[in-house]
Amino acid sequence: MPAVSSVSVKVPATTANLGPGFDCLGAALTLYNEITFSRLPADDGRSLIIEVTGAESARVGTDDQNLAYQSFSKLYHSLGQTPPPVKISISLGVPLSRGLGSSATAIVGGLVGANILAGEPLSTDAVMKLAIALEGHPDNVVPALIGGCRLAATQPDGQTWTICDVPWHDDIIAILAVPDFELSTAAARRVLPTDYSRADAIFNMAHLGLLLRGLETGNPDWLRTALHDRIHQPYRQTLIAGYDAVQAAALQAGAYGLVISGAGPTLLALTHPSHAEAVTVAMHTAWATAGIHAEVQMLRLDHQGAIAHSVA
Repeated sequence: MPAVSSVSVKVPATTANLGPGFDCLGAALTLYNEITFSRLPADDGRSLIIEVTGAESARVGTDDQNLAYQSFSKLYHSLGQTPPPVKISISLGVPLSRGLGSSATAIVGGLVGANILAGEPLSTDAVMKLAIALEGHPDNVVPALIGGCRLAATQPDGQTWTICDVPWHDDIIAILAVPDFELSTAAARRVLPTDYSRADAIFNMAHLGLLLRGLETGNPDWLRTALHDRIHQPYRQTLIAGYDAVQAAALQAGAYGLVISGAGPTLLALTHPSHAEAVTVAMHTAWATAGIHAEVQMLRLDHQGAIAHSVA
């Protein structure tokens, strides 16, 4: 089999937490980054070229600290090999620093691209382990790699992950509202308390269980109750300008509930298709009234995860 000379990897955005699923639940959405890795000729004299296109492309580094290249190199180093000279072309479709797993797309894209150029020595599970190690947690990288909605839990050793597929009913539409401001993950972590009451722990356990059943069945009553949370959202929503107005508008327009996507500031409403257009307009209008521009769009669950196309 001839060696692969170029591979393009299309990686979906992800939304993590989904209310009570803090740090353990994530879903892939139909919004994508695409990263192409092409071997450079031996006589080129350069070991790395990175080109970035799309919105916010000027903010993405083009040296060897680029996250996609760091991940690409990590896979080769895990094999005891030196990364080959490579040109990386990145087409951005996932907003940066908005709680939509943009870093996960870079990590997954880099690992998948490297694995294919290296002749696919690693299984999907092995690539997943590298991705979790690089990201530090699984809730974004796992659905970015394999698609769908995924629940992650550690085994008793605290190091080994068990990944569970979470069925997502076809009648559940995700309305994504991405504002024109950022919220750093570090800042979003700092506002969280270090301890929680037994009542809050029980509340979230019950609501996560109900959310899993609500996502599977599309039951409106279950979803309206299940999307509430006491672990992170009450603290993080104070960092997001216009949160209360957008939440009220979404619920009035027919959304089951509103959650913070990842660490924010993107907000995600879940709703029935019959209310999707009204919820989209309501969320956009509410933020505009608060003087904030937001891109609002209807998305579906991505079931495929990272898709690669290679050229020999």
